[in-house]
Amino acid sequence: MVRIRSPRFTVAMAAIAACGLLAGCAKNKVRAAPDIAASRITQIGVNSYLWRSTLDTLSFMPMLQVDSEGGVILTDWFINPKAPGERMKLTVTILDQDLRADALRVAASRQVQQAGQWVDAPVEAATTQKLEDLILTHARDLRRRELSARG
Repeated sequence: MVRIRSPRFTVAMAAIAACGLLAGCAKNKVRAAPDIAASRITQIGVNSYLWRSTLDTLSFMPMLQVDSEGGVILTDWFINPKAPGERMKLTVTILDQDLRADALRVAASRQVQQAGQWVDAPVEAATTQKLEDLILTHARDLRRRELSARG
């Protein structure tokens, strides 16, 4: 079972730890302000916004493998009820701890049914690009929401 901690939990734990560390510091020392817009994470091996966004975006598909340490999400075959003659399978890899466009890679496999057999078919490049855009947009929205909740 994969246990995923929310970004708010991670931030709260970091704040509690920081308060404990700062309590022993002299009162007259200048302290650096924490970077409230940080896009890196510490609890899992990849960027938590990209991770959560990927899980949210692909929640309609059955998951085969979910590895937060390695940053890999592999779905099982999904058949869209509106197109029962084709199915898709996705592999999403999060490559970095930073929230950047090049930290995400989506690979898709597509099959179509021919004479009762599933046959490999090409995937349009626009399909994977659109999925990457959806995941990135949602990740940025998650980050904005978290920052605005902090005040």
